[in-house]
Amino acid sequence: MKELLQGIKDGAAIGIGYLSVSFTFGLTAVAGGLTWWEALLISMTNLTSAGQFAGITIIAAAGTYMEMAVSQLVINLRYALMSISLSQKVDHNFNLPKKLILGFANTDEIFAMAMCRKEDVSSRYFAGLIVLPYFGWTSGTLLGGICGNILPQNVSDALGLAIYGMFIAIIVPAMKGDRRILLMVLLAVILSCCLFYIPVFQTISSGFAIIICAVITSAVGAVFFPIEEQKEETQ
Repeated sequence: MKELLQGIKDGAAIGIGYLSVSFTFGLTAVAGGLTWWEALLISMTNLTSAGQFAGITIIAAAGTYMEMAVSQLVINLRYALMSISLSQKVDHNFNLPKKLILGFANTDEIFAMAMCRKEDVSSRYFAGLIVLPYFGWTSGTLLGGICGNILPQNVSDALGLAIYGMFIAIIVPAMKGDRRILLMVLLAVILSCCLFYIPVFQTISSGFAIIICAVITSAVGAVFFPIEEQKEETQ
């Protein structure tokens, strides 16, 4: 129960951030021609803000299934890498069904929060961690879908910025506590800026840019700052 409550506590800020972002998604989905329940169904079966917003854009433009499949693969491929990384941090009680739930509920913010945890991630802790984010994401979509286009555009845009502030709030404490994390974050920022501003790299999509930054930064961190596994002492 203690692990569950700690997970709920850690996921509270993520849930609040997701509420505002998914509210904007609900507004966008209805404006793109979907009904409120279709927007809600998308959020109930997906936990990917960038992927969902890209999907709505393709739906509104009457795009093909192939365009949808390729865009979702490119944008969401990073979750496979994050899930593989996070699966190495879970405890021995995390069986296959629980890992499938982990793969479904793993997002950038949930991944960051779980990886910053000093102890192994237990199934109870992870269950608590995803409860409020999932509820915030689905309920925000429902509210946004029902409200439609009632809110002014500047209010909708402001709500869309909340997810970035939430992610910064998760990363900054870890950076302050560990110089290695600070260096890796700075490296990721530099790589991201290079991919965005250098003309030769501007043909790379945002999804692939995230994957490239994650792979290079992780590789550099593994080489220069390896984490030694603590061997249990046998008596």
